[in-house]
Amino acid sequence: MKNKEARRSSSWADLPPELLGLVLLRLLSLLDRVRLRAVCRAWRSNARLQALPSPLPWLALLDGTFLSIPDGKIIRMPAVPGDAFCCGSTDSWLFFVRSDGGCSMVNPFSKATLDLPKLSIKWFDAASPGFGSKFRKLVVPSPLESSPGSLVVAVSLDNYGTSIGMCRPSIATDFSVRKLVRVNNLLSDIAFFNGKLYGIGHDPLSKLSTFEIGLDNKPKISVVNRITETPRLRLSFPHDIMSKSNVTGYVVKEYLVECSGRLLKVKRKVESHDDNDAEGIRTWAFEVFEADLSTKPGQWRCVSDLGGQALFVGKHCSKSVPAGECTGIQEDSIYFMCDYHRGAVDPLHDSGVYNMRTGVITPLLSDTAAVPQHRGGQWRPTWIFPADDALQSTQLSC
Repeated sequence: MKNKEARRSSSWADLPPELLGLVLLRLLSLLDRVRLRAVCRAWRSNARLQALPSPLPWLALLDGTFLSIPDGKIIRMPAVPGDAFCCGSTDSWLFFVRSDGGCSMVNPFSKATLDLPKLSIKWFDAASPGFGSKFRKLVVPSPLESSPGSLVVAVSLDNYGTSIGMCRPSIATDFSVRKLVRVNNLLSDIAFFNGKLYGIGHDPLSKLSTFEIGLDNKPKISVVNRITETPRLRLSFPHDIMSKSNVTGYVVKEYLVECSGRLLKVKRKVESHDDNDAEGIRTWAFEVFEADLSTKPGQWRCVSDLGGQALFVGKHCSKSVPAGECTGIQEDSIYFMCDYHRGAVDPLHDSGVYNMRTGVITPLLSDTAAVPQHRGGQWRPTWIFPADDALQSTQLSC
């Protein structure tokens, strides 16, 4: 009798690794993979031997929780200490800022932390740190996992132009390596491409600028304009949008994204209303252009597909991912959320997946996912991309 009970109690632990691998391949969410590993020591050990596709991307919500895309699962990470709030992200790292301006990069999966020099509190709106601030984006030229001493660049906008701050985390306490540079024209987005920093102008011509960064003694930036014009595509307003009495036209939001060795500009067209009705505004189309820097002057060339990639665009983080390596993500599609309103607007209010092949927008979450309740908060909506291989002892919960 005892032998039968022993065999029955150890049956799950004795599951062959190849069968465990088949189960893992069907688990798209990092949360589900963590739960499987927690069953027993044998499963945790065997799971590490499996080559798995990248887990689904997450969307950081305003209340400090995370939404797994597209299965809609809500994940709660360990509480952020003190009065810090999430201001943006890069890859699997979150950018946290305290009310006194103290900054740090935190990888919630590996538990790694990189302290950064304080940014001037003028970069942030103390009355409403989550959304009312001037801070726009933080970018790095190399993944922080492999290059923890990589250059970190932050950009901020105000009525007088653009401020760019630079530092290296390994010497973050040395303020002499940090430099704020003033750019006369407003930038709508920045991105590193082939080791250089690029910025897209916040003007009708969408001028692309190259920022040459020198770090011999003091950080310095010299601006080199590369592209001045964007081809005009003839996209007509859908009839159902034009039939709305308060629609006056559309506004354009632009993003810069590196994608498989190409620098892409993504133009997002959002309907504009004469009554500033935030609840009724919707995105209705996207256009994508590739920067051709081989000509003088450079040119924007229209792109009709993404070569099997998927783009996740946002004001505080944009990234391309190989859709074939991330099960559940659509190829040649653009994932977007609502991050363009001033105020704690639900990130899912104007969200979806734009298919470049068909021009059709579908919901961001799957049909079976429950839409989470919007609670507001101080965090900014931003994408984060879980690193399964960097997961150590992170505690995730629904």
